[in-house]
Amino acid sequence: MAGHNQFALLGQRRFLPFFIVQALGAFNDNVYRQAIIGLLFFLGVSTKERSIYAMLAPAIFILPYFLFSALAGQFAEKLEKQRLIVITTTMEIVIMSLAALGFLTQSMPVLLVALFCTGMQSTLFGPVKYSVLPSILKPEELTGGNGLVEMGTSISILGGMIVGGMIFTLAGSHGPVVASVAVIALAVAGNIAARLIPKVDAGAPDLKIDWNPLSESLAVLRMARKQKAVRNAVLGVSWFWFVGTVLTSQLPTYAEINLGGGSTLYIFALALFSVGTGTGSLLCEKLSARTVEIGLVPLGAFGMSAFLFDLYFARTGAVAVSGLDVAGFLRQPGSARIVVDLLGIGLFTGLFVVPLFALIQSRTPKSEMSRVFAALNIQNSGFIVLAAMAGLLTQSVLGWSVPQLFLALAIANVLVASYIFSIVPEFLMRFLSWVMVRALYRLRRTGIEEHVPDEGAALIVCNHVSYMDALILAAVIPRPVRFVMYYRIFNIPVMRWIFRTAKAIPIASPKEDAELMQRAFDAIDAALAEGELVCIFPEGALTRDGDIARFRSGVEKILARRPVPVVPLALKGMWSSMWSRRDTRLGRMRVPRRFRAHIEVAAAPTVDGTATDAAALEARVRALRGDDA
Repeated sequence: MAGHNQFALLGQRRFLPFFIVQALGAFNDNVYRQAIIGLLFFLGVSTKERSIYAMLAPAIFILPYFLFSALAGQFAEKLEKQRLIVITTTMEIVIMSLAALGFLTQSMPVLLVALFCTGMQSTLFGPVKYSVLPSILKPEELTGGNGLVEMGTSISILGGMIVGGMIFTLAGSHGPVVASVAVIALAVAGNIAARLIPKVDAGAPDLKIDWNPLSESLAVLRMARKQKAVRNAVLGVSWFWFVGTVLTSQLPTYAEINLGGGSTLYIFALALFSVGTGTGSLLCEKLSARTVEIGLVPLGAFGMSAFLFDLYFARTGAVAVSGLDVAGFLRQPGSARIVVDLLGIGLFTGLFVVPLFALIQSRTPKSEMSRVFAALNIQNSGFIVLAAMAGLLTQSVLGWSVPQLFLALAIANVLVASYIFSIVPEFLMRFLSWVMVRALYRLRRTGIEEHVPDEGAALIVCNHVSYMDALILAAVIPRPVRFVMYYRIFNIPVMRWIFRTAKAIPIASPKEDAELMQRAFDAIDAALAEGELVCIFPEGALTRDGDIARFRSGVEKILARRPVPVVPLALKGMWSSMWSRRDTRLGRMRVPRRFRAHIEVAAAPTVDGTATDAAALEARVRALRGDDA
C-alpha cells in the first residue's frame, strides 16, 4: 500500500490498546524497581545493603521465568488472548497493591515478595505479548508492529527508570505515598486499556495443560527447535538480551570511571542506547519494505559489533575529571564519538532483533506460537543470568575494565552471529539479495498486499524479464516463496548459493533433462501440499525482445495435479535493466542505464486454479503489465 505509515497502527483499536498495555507494563515494572532503590536511599541503608539488593532483586524478578514460563505458554495457547491479558493486568493491580503496602510500611520483605510476584505476572504476559501480534496484524504489518512494540518497550523502560528514580528525590518524605499511588494507578490504567483490546481467538483451545514445569519446559524448548530458522531466530533474540544486559549493567560504572560523571550521565548514556534501539526498531519497516526481511539481521549484528569496537577505542581508560553533568561531558574531547557509538549500538540492535521476532511469528504455527515464545522467555532468562555472571567474572576475577569488556562483547557478537548465519544461510542470503536489490532499484508494489494470500498454498505466475526477477519478487512478497527457475539461471556462480539457500526449484525442458523436469514437478506439488507459495515463470525463458512470450503448458500440469489459487504478477520497467537480454553479455558488465531505476511489481486478483489455463493466465499478465516493459 503506497504511503503506508506504521504509526497508523496507533490509531486503530486492534493495535493501540495492546500497545498501551505492554508499554504501561514495562513502564510500571521499572518505576517500581527504581522506587525500591529510592526507598533504600530514603531509609539511609548502607552501601553494602544496597549492593546486596542490587544483586538479589534481578534474581528474584527473573526466577519466575524459569519456574512458570512453560505454564504461561500453555495458558496463552488455551485461553482467548484478550481475556488472558485482562487477567494478567488484574493480577498487576493486586500485586502493586501489595507493593504499596510495602512502601507505606517501609518493609523490604514485602517489597521483595511483590517483586517476585511482578516477575510472575510478567512471565504470564510474555507469551501472549508477541503471540497476539500475528492475530491482530496482517503479515505485511508484522515488522512495523514489532518495531513499534520494541520502540515502546525501550522508551518505557527508560522512562520508568527515570520516573521511579526521581520519586523519592522530588517527593521527599511523601515518597512512600507517591510511589504507592503511582504503581497502583499505572496498573489500573493498564487494566482499563486491556479491556479495550478486541477479542483474539485462542491458538489451541483444546490443549491439555501439563502442570509439570520441568517436563513442559523441555517440551516447549524442543518445540522451538523444530524449524531451523525459528530455532536460530530464538537464539538470536536471546543473544540480544545477553548483549543488552552486559551493556546496560556496565553503563553505571562506565559513566563514572570512563566518562567522569555520575547517575545523571549514566541515565544519559542509557537514554542514548534506548533511543537508538527505538529508532532502529522503527526503521525496520522502512528498510524491509513491509516484508519480514531477515536480511536486516546480519546488518544489525555486524553494525552492533562495529560500534562496540569503536566504543572501546573511543575511551580505553579512566578519565582524570569527575562529577561531570551531561553538559560538562559533551564539552569534553571525544564525547561526540561516544554519543554516536551508543546511538549506533542501539540502532543496529533494533535492526537485529525486530526481524527475528517477526520471523518467529511468521514461521510458527498459531497453535504453537505462545509455547514457542514461552521457550524464548526461558532461554532469554538463562542468557540474562549468563550475562550477569560474565560481567562479574570478567571484572572481579579477570580484572577487565569496562571498555575491555565491551571489546570482548564486540568479538563475541561477531562469532555468535557468524555461527548463526553459518547454520542458517538464509539470513546471509537474504542480506545479500536485500543489498543487491536496493542498491540497483527503487521498488514500487501494487496489489501485493491485497492479492497475495496471507497463508495457504498458492501458485504465482509472472513474466520473466531478467536474471534478477526472483530476487525482486522475493523482496516484495511478504511470505517465503519457492521459485521455479531454469536450471542454467539456477547455476549462475554466486547466485546459485542464494537460489539454493532460498530452496528454489531448478527445472529443465524434457529435451534437456527429462528426469530433472519430473523432479521439479514433484517438488512443486510437495511444496503446494505443504501450504507454501510457489512462483513460476511460464514463458520458460527470459524474454529476448521485451515482450511476453507464450505461456507454456507446465502451469496447466501443475494445476491439474494440485488445483490451488493462482496469483498473476507482472514485472514492469525491468527490460532496461542491465540484467535483461536487451544488452549483449559485454554490455551487461557495465552499470545500469538508470542508477536505482524505478521498477514495479503489480498483482492481480487471484484466479481459481480449477477454472483457468495457460492462455488465460498469459492474457491476465499481459493486461497487468500493459506497455511498461
